[in-house]
Amino acid sequence: MNRRSILYLMGAACAARIARGAGWQAYTPPTEMKGIWSFTPDPALPNVLLIGDSISIGYTLDVRQLLHGQANVYRPMTPRGKVPANCGNTKQGLEHLASWLDDVKWNVIHFNWGLHDLCYRSPQSKVYGHRDKIHGVQDVPLPQYRRNLEILANELEKTHARLIWASTTVIPPGEAGRFVGDEVPYNDVAAAVMKAHGIPTDDLYALTRTFSPSMFARPEDVHFTKAGFQKIAERVAASIGRRLPSG
Repeated sequence: MNRRSILYLMGAACAARIARGAGWQAYTPPTEMKGIWSFTPDPALPNVLLIGDSISIGYTLDVRQLLHGQANVYRPMTPRGKVPANCGNTKQGLEHLASWLDDVKWNVIHFNWGLHDLCYRSPQSKVYGHRDKIHGVQDVPLPQYRRNLEILANELEKTHARLIWASTTVIPPGEAGRFVGDEVPYNDVAAAVMKAHGIPTDDLYALTRTFSPSMFARPEDVHFTKAGFQKIAERVAASIGRRLPSG
């Protein structure tokens, strides 16, 4: 039995195996976890993997629906395969990338890290995620972010999938653990790394900069409303669609 046939029979069980070993925790709003996450892949279609934090969780199901009949759209799942895994920062990416990739033949991988890397946290903070841009320290400072992305890009290239980098979405004013504008140098560093590797960018930063306050889940929150995530999903699905193998 070939790999695609196995994928067809295993369905959601395969998605669970993608995230084997993901023991770290990263916060995801409960509203973004809702929905039916298991699915039966079509062995005749190309396989797409979405790697990212809770922002990508928010658009995954919409992307899957938009690419229905064109691709099998996966994302890393928790070890039991019940809910999507938050891929956190680049340190967590380095630790868990091999398990997320599993032994699946990926045709396209759309990936992002950034919002967690640039976030300031303090163990004493009572805000969810221990966010604290006054007394905290950044998860991954910019020089280390560059080094981590270089390693991750090298590892992803070994899959021979068509890769798409997603720029980090905009930070709204007043966010508890992130300074407005910090996403810009992180996106600049990522752009340089991706250019060196010949990896195209899906510019979600430019897109979300155009969003009105009503498109954000709440004031001072990096997450989006259903309508906001739908617009991001349309952009992501179009970017993936252009990279899918033809024929």
